[in-house]
Amino acid sequence: MKGVILAGGLGTRLRPLTLVTNKHLLPVFDRPMIYYPIECLLNAGITEILIVTGGEHAGDFLKLLKNGHDLGVKRLAYAYQEGEGGIADALRLAKDFADGEKICVVLGDNIIEGNIKKAAGDFFTQKSGAKLLLKTVDDPERFGVVRFEGESADQRVAEIIEKPSDPPSNSAVTGIYFYDADVFEMCDGLEPSARGELEITDVNNFYLKRGDLTYETLEGWWTDAGTFESLHRASNLVREGGANHAQMPTGASA
Repeated sequence: MKGVILAGGLGTRLRPLTLVTNKHLLPVFDRPMIYYPIECLLNAGITEILIVTGGEHAGDFLKLLKNGHDLGVKRLAYAYQEGEGGIADALRLAKDFADGEKICVVLGDNIIEGNIKKAAGDFFTQKSGAKLLLKTVDDPERFGVVRFEGESADQRVAEIIEKPSDPPSNSAVTGIYFYDADVFEMCDGLEPSARGELEITDVNNFYLKRGDLTYETLEGWWTDAGTFESLHRASNLVREGGANHAQMPTGASA
């Protein structure tokens, strides 16, 4: 299985900081933000990673990460997204890198306490389809939210709603996804949403309708870092409890 980190966008909610650098290079406590999704993949045993980025600061990733070997990455590749076409648009750029294999996709501003090794192993043995990692949150209206059907002991995902004004549950779709190779055909078939973007929620709903979408609940804390509030929260969580760090270069360890 290969890993894909989506680290594009203009980071407008973090201006003026993002006028001089990419959002995913901002510090979260003592490390650049991009280190955390890399660690997430490494801790799951995924060592071939593609970073999809964009904007005028894209070259700064190469300055920081180089070929990734110092971080424990076996193969580190880069792709450039022009404009802001949405998560699914960025994911399309990973087709050649994936080369028919299953992939784990992590949004570049996602930080977790634990690891996704079990979920990765479960998806590796899943015949086809997709897997989502969910987490109960206090502000579900900020995320894609799951509507469940069935009894609590046997709940099934009935629908995924993007940033609902009246959330049907507190179960948010985290920015960590597992997909088979069909995901690229699904992305190519999407129509832009009202926001003018290709939505990853539409991709997930395609898998749901096909009948091979599974989910697991993420253990430990999880946060994004795309706003000043969540960036501050992420730094505090890492400082107080730490994330599950993979080995980093000398001088970068927490």
